Amino acid sequence: MSNIHVVAKERHARKRWQRYTSYAHTAADALAHLVLPELSRACVAMPVGFIKIKGKLAPVAVQGLEPGTNLFVRDDGCWLADYIPAAYRSYPFALGTTQAGEPVLCVREDSDMLSDSSGEPFFDETGEQAPILKEVLDFMIKVAAQRIATQRVCSLLQEHKLVQPWPFKRKTDEGEQIIEGLYRIDKTALQQLSVEAFQQVRLGGALPVIYCQLLSMQHLPKLHQLARARTTQEALPLVSDGDLDLEFLNNEGTVSFGLIDQGLKHDREVYS
Repeated sequence: MSNIHVVAKERHARKRWQRYTSYAHTAADALAHLVLPELSRACVAMPVGFIKIKGKLAPVAVQGLEPGTNLFVRDDGCWLADYIPAAYRSYPFALGTTQAGEPVLCVREDSDMLSDSSGEPFFDETGEQAPILKEVLDFMIKVAAQRIATQRVCSLLQEHKLVQPWPFKRKTDEGEQIIEGLYRIDKTALQQLSVEAFQQVRLGGALPVIYCQLLSMQHLPKLHQLARARTTQEALPLVSDGDLDLEFLNNEGTVSFGLIDQGLKHDREVYS
């Protein structure tokens, strides 16, 4: 378990941290949580599905064909996809809450990105928290707020029974293995929605989520290709530059597919 502590002057005044150049800490993540603003970017780079947490749907990036393996990370820690989930962008920091319920910046002290001598300081010479850390905290607060909005939209998908199990098939030496627990959009159920139900789904903002998930399924072969390349030791390209990108949530945007929405407003025939 990570050794997570609240960032405090008494504890971290002389500590430094390094911006990540490696995603090795994600190597065991077959799934990564997603929020609404990033779905339009994630869906053009990797498969997107849903999982259930305490019975509630949540969107995830599908990063592996088996638990404990992230195929989008090379052995040297380099990221291979064209998109990096927001859940990874604030590492080694984490969001905590005070007893009063206020958000507070925390850090994983067991991370090798912390140092006593190199990197960026936690606090400046006046004892104030470094500005970049305030940006990181603001970013994580926005992500947390978006998770609430995302849950609200996903509840519409459940209410109208628009998801179905999405079993993954994986070939092993012992034969074909079925991996369960993922869900995808049920296209038949979507096409059979009543006009009233479709309006509820549309007005609730769930249509872009539906489109993104369906579009993303084209990337499933990419996972199989990465798995084969890893087995055969083929060279894999570097995509990410490792920069700390905290800006993509600042567009105030939800996913927008306006033209598609207009085209489906009356006939509701999605991906027939």
